[in-house]
Amino acid sequence: MPYDASLDERLFSKTWESATDRLTVSVYSYNKGAKKLQISRENQDAGGEYRYAKLGRLTREEAEAILPLIQEALGAMK
Repeated sequence: MPYDASLDERLFSKTWESATDRLTVSVYSYNKGAKKLQISRENQDAGGEYRYAKLGRLTREEAEAILPLIQEALGAMK
């Protein structure tokens, strides 16, 4: 069964921003299925536009900044 965007429901989403990056913590449910946590990274290019990037490793500052967002997202997963 191919992915159908209309079946993907975002239940929670909050973003943390730094000078050049932003990290988003979200909770999604696909086709009323299990709630799943997603963390995504976007980097700002020279033109000021944001582009998705691999999440990869987090700095201590990033990890500390999104921990409260993850805790809040876990509450939305109940």
